[in-house]
Amino acid sequence: MLESFPDAASALARARAIMRDLADWSTDPWPQLEPISTAEQYAYALRSFGTARMVADRDPVVFPFLDELVRRDAIAFDAEQPKSWLTADLRLGPDLADLWPLPEGVMLSLDTTLPFGTADSEPEDDATEEELDQMVSVLGPLSLDVSWNCGWRGLSDSKNCGLQLCLNSVWVQQHAELSPGQFGVWITLGTRVTWTPEGEAWRRDSGLLLGEKQQG
Repeated sequence: MLESFPDAASALARARAIMRDLADWSTDPWPQLEPISTAEQYAYALRSFGTARMVADRDPVVFPFLDELVRRDAIAFDAEQPKSWLTADLRLGPDLADLWPLPEGVMLSLDTTLPFGTADSEPEDDATEEELDQMVSVLGPLSLDVSWNCGWRGLSDSKNCGLQLCLNSVWVQQHAELSPGQFGVWITLGTRVTWTPEGEAWRRDSGLLLGEKQQG
């Protein structure tokens, strides 16, 4: 869509209004929180959350960084570890501010930290609309991508139809890319109808201000 939104909450409200007005049904939202990748996101995480999930390559370049986290009593390694990488819970706090940027091979995420998830969360888990509201309320500069499957009213086939909400990101050819301060909504019609006269008619009659079609 070509509409612009001032914040994440406004974009979420618009996404829900579109599904309410144009869809016969929709699934629960599927949120995907992107890993921390900017200094702003890192600083926000340190002051706003208590813990994060860390995955690090078993690479000698990373070991001094891990030793420093142990020295600061900031890390708790999992009892069972994969062969190719290390996983741990990281205690967040302002005393870790000087450790940015993270070494190459270290990934930090809040996807197992409330309200985004728990230690038992899986990447494929859906959320309730109430849980999504909580995520958006504390999102700050973090990047969150949310998908709904839905049946657009008037289309003969709903396979792969849905809506994509990108918060601090943009949708580019089947994936989201980090884009701080940008909030957008993307409509998916599914390959069976996207390029057909039926799909063209639906886009025209929807009343939505849509941009150029994308593959995927």
